[in-house]
Amino acid sequence: MTGKKILMLVGEFSEEYEIFVFEQAMHAVGHKVDVVCPDKKAGDNIKTSLHDFEGDQTYTEKPGHLYTLNKTFAKVKPEEYDAVYVAGGRGPEYIRIDTRVQAIVRHFHEANKPIFTICHGVQVLIAVEGVVKGRRVAALQYCEPEVRLAGGIYVDVEPTGACADGNLISAKGWPGLAAFMRECLKALGTSIRHGETVKGPVRKVA
Repeated sequence: MTGKKILMLVGEFSEEYEIFVFEQAMHAVGHKVDVVCPDKKAGDNIKTSLHDFEGDQTYTEKPGHLYTLNKTFAKVKPEEYDAVYVAGGRGPEYIRIDTRVQAIVRHFHEANKPIFTICHGVQVLIAVEGVVKGRRVAALQYCEPEVRLAGGIYVDVEPTGACADGNLISAKGWPGLAAFMRECLKALGTSIRHGETVKGPVRKVA
């Protein structure tokens, strides 16, 4: 199988796990992930955040690690990519109003290519007319009103679950990354087969 090219859209304070874990897992199975942020270049850093539920009425937010971008936003050509992924956290709230980000998402929607979104990432999709209309989509529960108002069908998956509606793959948040990435890999046509472990000759230690 030839590896696919995935474009990841992030912003300052996007969710740390949803960047690092997704990127490294896709690289591990042979796909290439280019991670971009509006008005940032390859080699620039963004600050990430870590969200958790600790008994309060809403999630807490803590500083995450710095993430070094590997692609210059201005050089992105959406037609060169097989799928787009929008990480969650706080980043989507502000990158969604960028018309260049909207144009990128519109390309994947109109070309019927895989679109992956997790947590607040759906806010970016909602900013582009028609992307979630009539589609089943999961997201952090606080995004439910936005999904419904955009004509989407909000799916309240388990925190560790994911939702697949054709080429649109979504999940509630980082606890669902495993299920989410399994569905993303299916959408990319990636098949992982488990076989017997081949052991080499035993070496005797003197």
